Amino acid sequence: MEFDAIFVGAGHNALAAAVHLASKGWSVGIFERNDRPGGAVRTEEATLPGFRHDLYATNLGMFAGSAFFQTHGEALQKHGLAFVPAEHCFASPTREGTWFGLSKDLETTAARAAGFSAADGERWRAMVQRFGEDAPFLFGLLGARMTWRSIAAFGFKAWRRKGARWLLDTARLIASSPREFVEENFESPEIRTALATWGMHLDFSPDVAGGALFPYLESMADQSFGMVIGQGGADTIINAMVARVEELGGTVKTGAEVTAIRHEGGKATAIELADGTVVRAKRAVVASVTPKALVKLAGGNSGDRRFDEGARKFRHAPGAMMVHLALSDLPDWTAGEELKRFLYVHLAPDLDMISRAYSQALSGLLPEEPVLVVGQQTTVDSSRAPDGKHTLWVQVRMAPGEIKGDAAGQISARTWDEAREPFADRVIDILEGYAPGTKDKIIGRYVESPADLERRNPNLVGGDSLGGSHHLFQNFLFRPVAGYADHRTPIKDLYLIGASTWPGGGTGAGSGFTLGRMLGGA
Repeated sequence: MEFDAIFVGAGHNALAAAVHLASKGWSVGIFERNDRPGGAVRTEEATLPGFRHDLYATNLGMFAGSAFFQTHGEALQKHGLAFVPAEHCFASPTREGTWFGLSKDLETTAARAAGFSAADGERWRAMVQRFGEDAPFLFGLLGARMTWRSIAAFGFKAWRRKGARWLLDTARLIASSPREFVEENFESPEIRTALATWGMHLDFSPDVAGGALFPYLESMADQSFGMVIGQGGADTIINAMVARVEELGGTVKTGAEVTAIRHEGGKATAIELADGTVVRAKRAVVASVTPKALVKLAGGNSGDRRFDEGARKFRHAPGAMMVHLALSDLPDWTAGEELKRFLYVHLAPDLDMISRAYSQALSGLLPEEPVLVVGQQTTVDSSRAPDGKHTLWVQVRMAPGEIKGDAAGQISARTWDEAREPFADRVIDILEGYAPGTKDKIIGRYVESPADLERRNPNLVGGDSLGGSHHLFQNFLFRPVAGYADHRTPIKDLYLIGASTWPGGGTGAGSGFTLGRMLGGA
């Protein structure tokens, strides 16, 4: 077999790049070790028949707003891609029963903020207005290729349009911690916590520098555009992209593990499959793997010692754990019936608790009280469960990849196969504390520990669902290795994409589409 471009792995970034290249006339072949494409975007009836659970990624707002979707969305919709909007995006209850939540209607959210503090209500409106003015430049930065030339061009354009003060303010925001950002802007502890919790979605506890940007962008984007999920499941984007690749003559082969990337004279030429099959590449080999895995596949030597050492030292974030529930009804939240309307409910009552949970996980301890991201997908998409029934998506942030102990001193297990269910019981107990009676509504349960996540997908090292830490030392021009942030590698025609590369984790198809345009043109 021979293709213009060969893809190692069929995650959504690889599929996005393949769609774009195939649309430009390239022949593409995608080879995936698992039984289905999608990587960390996967939907299954994991608990009971008729209950469709997004096993990992669920929020598709980044995909719906991406440059890739703007370019290829019409063709994908012809293959069944469909979104369901969520008007009520996220909420955070406190132990005392108060809560703050963000709804797409600005006046509704601003009124909630003003209920805590008049100044916070005014600040919220002002921040949304400023975001509308700044968004094209901020998303332009996030969509830029990470080369010095691209950054300089962006900086010059922003300086001419926005001025030096804006550049300084943006640099300060990028360098700030979540706590610094929320405490500088809001008086209410409820609002501060609700926003800062988003930092934990990208490996940022409240006091880690560089963690302010994502809470700001997520909250402002949700306020401006709302959230979306996939109709019937997040895999709607995967199914549509696979169908589009095949429509354009491409090949998507599952159950096909790549064991080696061949290169001769400093140039990638082919891949080798576990069954011995050799597939040759005319123009490019694109790997959607971790940096360490890339070097291993290439035989342990890329030709650049600095790249190889950087790949081996690439730092992964603490793990996540997934608890999926089939319910007879939605939780009855103590903080109020209105919380049933929100797509996300964060169970993280204050900044200190978030910091404590992160620190414990980083130290190898099962957190006494982990942060819980509770997804109520069936509150906006009833097609995911039988009539009157619901799914609950609970992401546990964070959890250690290797267990050294239990911060609560209750779980003696030191392997995830033994600790999985006891720790899941702790998660359910926390949920019960915020919504009494939920235990009685559980009719099905499926749990994946950090070890399970890595077994299913080797890119999720230690259960790291982010593709590696996003701390400043390993982001922007340093992701994944300084000097190689534009998806190139030391081996000619070998490229690296996926969450371990710029612009990082999430479902925005950023790395895949950036490379697709780089190779095939806009």
